[in-house]
Formats: sequence, structure tokens, C-alpha cells
Amino acid sequence: MNERVPKVVIVGAGFGGLAAAKRLAGKAVDVTLVDRRNHHLFQPLLYQVATAALSPADIAAPIRSIFADAPNVRVLLDEVTGIDAGSHQILLDRTGPLDFDWLILSTGARHSYFGHDHWAKHAPGLKSIEDALEIRRRVLMALELAETESNVWRRRQLLTFVVIGGGPTGVEMAGAIAELARRSVSRDFRSITPRCSRVVLVEAGDRVLPGFPPQLSAAAEQALRDLGVEILVNTPVSEIEDDLVIAGQERIAADTVVWAAGVQASPAARWLGAEHDKQGRIFVERDLRVPHHERIFAIGDTANVPGMDGKALPAIAPVAKQQGRCVADQILGRCSTPFTYRSFGNLATIGRSKAVIDWGRHQQSGFIAWLIWSFAHIWFLIGFRSRIAVGVNWLWNYLTYQRSARLITGEAVKSKSESISRQAA
Repeated sequence: MNERVPKVVIVGAGFGGLAAAKRLAGKAVDVTLVDRRNHHLFQPLLYQVATAALSPADIAAPIRSIFADAPNVRVLLDEVTGIDAGSHQILLDRTGPLDFDWLILSTGARHSYFGHDHWAKHAPGLKSIEDALEIRRRVLMALELAETESNVWRRRQLLTFVVIGGGPTGVEMAGAIAELARRSVSRDFRSITPRCSRVVLVEAGDRVLPGFPPQLSAAAEQALRDLGVEILVNTPVSEIEDDLVIAGQERIAADTVVWAAGVQASPAARWLGAEHDKQGRIFVERDLRVPHHERIFAIGDTANVPGMDGKALPAIAPVAKQQGRCVADQILGRCSTPFTYRSFGNLATIGRSKAVIDWGRHQQSGFIAWLIWSFAHIWFLIGFRSRIAVGVNWLWNYLTYQRSARLITGEAVKSKSESISRQAA
């Protein structure tokens, strides 16, 4: 009599979930990969979609196509509403209960506005293609409206872009917007010159890129200033309204505001009643199991995993991918040792030709770091077509300063009569 094949359910097709599913593909397990979207998204390049450098298809791939040649992997488009750990079932919104022998939670994170959820409509974050397209629409529409705006104050407001949060996403976004607004559009618009636009990066801490060594933070700040970005550190945001940001003692009138200041984990901890940190990440065992749940793992942004220094590992793709492979190997019986993260460096880019890389004892900044950043991101993209498309687009952008995806989609912005006349106090 044949032994029953174990059922492995993976919730979330981000970097961690995808790595686990790939490791289990073709093995003697029955894998079900559940995600509320039908595509895997390469989030590190999402800001380039938001700033019209890339199209969504360049950084996303259908999950089903990724596992087309893995008959033991089934993909479900659905959303988890809860977990019945005692019955070994997850509860799905559309398809009902789903049994599992092993469960891997890689449910990712969402924006956190630190108790000010009403800020979301004024300052979208950047976690999905929809977010990126909305930011792109706002940025490009502001430029279009400014081209024909005769009111000096209103024109200044349209051409002011505020990015809140000085981590890698905020730094990359501020640099990309500065390039787009100051350089890429200058040849296409007749009334907008490079000096017309104002890009402001707001950080509550004492420096940008706080997760990097101080010297790299300083290099990043200088690179941003070279692009014309204003940097406000030690400046917490106290209010975001329609067309207005109050940062410290400054009131900034801006039509376009981007949130890159905080994230909150999915409700996975609540589903299990598990202990978690203030971001909602589950405190897991050293082997990534959820305490008191022998057959449930949490990885990626869902888990709080201490590194060698005792601090929680960063929420970055390499961590999630290594964790995904680790839990897959445990399910297959290949290893039972605690998870140890092997760092290959921490990277961030600051616009054209400049980046910073932290390799532990060694740091790199400038053009060479940018080349390494570029090749690394192209290499880790899913699919040969995506790598070629991104490489060609980047080369074209580098040589011409042009953005190939400058399409305005979605609902038009409010009319001039609706938005004019908010004067700074």
C-alpha cells in the first residue's frame, strides 16, 4: 500500500514562499501555493514602475507559469481568512477549508501609518503594482498640469514631491523622482525646467539609510543632494492632508506624497494567537517554526528572526529566500539545524550611476556599486524575458535619460477649480 504523500500548503508567493515552492517542486510532496494575486512581484524594482522607468510586466511573472513544469505544485488564487491549527486547516475566502500536513506562512507585510490610517489616501505606499501605478499617475499628472498652470503658487505645489521615510525604498524613490522631474522630462516639456521641481525626503531619524554604516549613509545623502533632493532628518511627520505635509516645523504644500516610512506584518500572528513584535511579526524558533506548532513555519516579513547580533533580520529578499529554502529542506528531512542567514551584502541605489553596498567589513559606493546593484537585480529577476527587458530599458534610460513607461492610467486628478486655493499658513 502506497504511503500518503504529505500535503504542504504555502501561503504567499513572495520571495520566501516562492523559494520554498521551488525547492519542493518535483519532490514527493503535494504542494498548494495560495496567493491573493496571480503573479510574483519583484518588489525591489517596484519603485522603477512608480517612476516610469519600467512597466509592470518587466518585474512580475504569473505564478502558474513559474510552476507549469512542476505537476506536484498547485496554485490557488484566494485569500486566507484564518487558521484552524488543531484541525490542520487553513480557511480560505472562496474555496473554504484546506487541509495541510505542513504549513509555511510567507504572507508578507503591508503599509503602516502608525495609527494614522487616514493618511493612506493622501500618501500611498509602495507594496503592489497597483500602488506603483497610482504613484506613477500622480507624478506624471502633476507634471502635465504644471506645464499649463499659470498660478505661481499652484504650480509650485504641483512640482513639489515629498517622500516620507529614509530607508532604501524612500531613498531610491526620492532619487528616481528627482531624475524624472529634473532631467528626464526637461526635453519633453516646454515650461518645466530642471529648476522648477522640488523633491523632499523626510526622515524622523538622524540619517537616511539607518540600516547601513554611517559612512554609506553620508554617501547616499550627498548623492541625493547632487540630484537636487532636499533632505530633512530628525523631522517626524505630524500630519498629512490633501496637498499638505506638516513635517517638524515646516508646512510643505505638495500634490504628490509617497509613504515609505513603515510596514506592518500580515494578520498571521492573530490567526494563530502567536506572540509577535510591534510590527506584527511572529517570534519563531531558531528553526523558523511557530512556537507550540510543530508543523507550521513563518518566514520572511511574517517572522521575527534574530541574527547573529541579536537584532531581528531585515525584511529583505535574500533573507526570505534563504528561509524558504531552509524550511523546505526541513520538510524534506534534509536538515534539522537552526536557520543561519548568510549575508551577501546590503544594497541601495540613489538614482543614476550611484549606489551604496554594505559588505560588512567592506563598503562600496559610487558608479561601481551601481553596476553591481544593476547586475544583481537583473540576475535575480524571474524569467529570461524579464532580464532582457529590464537590461535593455536601463541601457536606453542611461543613454537617453528617457523613461519608456510614461503612461498615465486610472482616474484623472481633481480639476483645477477643486484643488486651487489652499494657501500655506
